[in-house]
Amino acid sequence: MLNDNTTPLTHLATRRSGKPRDMIAPGPDEGQIRQMIEIAGRTPDHGKLAPWRFVIVPADRRDRLAEVIVTAYRAEKPDAGRLEIEAMDQFARQAPALVVALSSPRTDSHIPLWEQELSAGAACMNLLHAAHAMGFVAGWLTGWAAYSDAVRDAFGAPHERIAGFLFVGSPGKPVEERPRPETERIASTWQG
Repeated sequence: MLNDNTTPLTHLATRRSGKPRDMIAPGPDEGQIRQMIEIAGRTPDHGKLAPWRFVIVPADRRDRLAEVIVTAYRAEKPDAGRLEIEAMDQFARQAPALVVALSSPRTDSHIPLWEQELSAGAACMNLLHAAHAMGFVAGWLTGWAAYSDAVRDAFGAPHERIAGFLFVGSPGKPVEERPRPETERIASTWQG
């Protein structure tokens, strides 16, 4: 949790993504994961559509997820080598906790699809912030599995897309800071 000496701005300025392969126990318990999802639900959402969903993958279902991913990968890439298959298998087993985020747009709405997709991304980011505020490290990965229809079908419907695999745990080693863009490169003043 945020300690009394941590301001919200300090919290935001210190959040970093952790590598799921480096995460160790303890991870969040089910109540903490549900609290993270509740916080993720406080995302800007034009039309109050909640165009996203979260699927918790419990530890005892990770082997099954690995099967789904490996089977889908082999079907799409029958010539895949042993190392590729091992990487797909290990992907599902990283970190103590895993939440699959789905972009679940409301196709019957007048709200543009783009806005709904942006909201799904913001919900993922809010979940990462919640994990950090609770003292965990989190990482948001996509990779091949996020773009596989067969993997998506294990979690959702054809109109949905996997926005990411959100891994949460404790850091197994210090989380490294990565280079950040200079403000002058990403911000400008409109001269109209």
